[in-house]
Amino acid sequence: MSDGVDPADRQRVKRDGPLHTAVVVNPVRVENLDELRTTIEAALAEAGWPAPLWLETTPEDPGAGQARRAVEDGAEVVFVSGGDGTVRSCIEGLAGTEAALAVLPAGTGNLLAANLGLPDEPAEGVRLAVDRGRHLLDLGEVDGQLFAVMAGMGFDAKLLDDASTTLKARIGSPAYVLSALKHLRDRPMHVEIRVDDDPPLRRRARTVIIGNVGRLQGGVRLLADAEPDNGRLDVAILSPRHLSDWAALAWGVLRRRDRVRRMEVLRGSRITVTSDREQPCELDGDVIEPRRTLTASVRPGALWLCVYQPDSSADLVEGSPKER
Repeated sequence: MSDGVDPADRQRVKRDGPLHTAVVVNPVRVENLDELRTTIEAALAEAGWPAPLWLETTPEDPGAGQARRAVEDGAEVVFVSGGDGTVRSCIEGLAGTEAALAVLPAGTGNLLAANLGLPDEPAEGVRLAVDRGRHLLDLGEVDGQLFAVMAGMGFDAKLLDDASTTLKARIGSPAYVLSALKHLRDRPMHVEIRVDDDPPLRRRARTVIIGNVGRLQGGVRLLADAEPDNGRLDVAILSPRHLSDWAALAWGVLRRRDRVRRMEVLRGSRITVTSDREQPCELDGDVIEPRRTLTASVRPGALWLCVYQPDSSADLVEGSPKER
């Protein structure tokens, strides 16, 4: 950085002493609430931090309202335990504030946690927050709804919608593979894609994914160059026509090749995808209402996130013990 300050040090909380915290938890996704509460409070007490404010989500409010209340009550770190929908909702409540999000994955995991190498164990997640390292992330926005990982139209939303909750709980990520197999032969869509003020592109696609970061379910890295702090969104246009194309595309992605057959990647700060017919769509793995047009824009530097070794690499997951 031009100011000569180490980026990781610049993004650590300077104030000494304990921070005020809150926990937003989805009681449906967390199997043992009492055990989770004991674990979090014990880890905070070990660090000399006070017990957190405890807030549970409801069907009417999946997290945004609880996150806003936590900030209003003075929370400087908000722990979130739940699935992708819970985390995304809490992000909407924390965006633009000085409070940092600390993700404690529950259920089959969490896309944001997987992308940034965040710990799976709650006690380690608390210790990560106590270490005071954080990173300022961009967010994407679709019709006022925010996302931290990606938005998608077409095939990816279909497989997410069809993946059985019971099966995901039983076998984890392979449930998405089984769901994907059902849709490999689905009819493609004709789309017009506009990136910023560039002329529109017309493509015959199976899915269009707009990513703030690059990893999908199961840790598959689709967008190799996507960064959550560059003020841009990456767009993957996937256009396989036959099963052999799907196989070649999957092989290229898994091998992390620079050029992947039947996949085109673009980048911009505002992306509009218009299909010839209504399509299922998703935000961060959370299926939203179908539509013909999906417009996503970037909100630079909108969210503080507790991470390992912040700002040490273009790929923040490299700071995680999972990658060492």
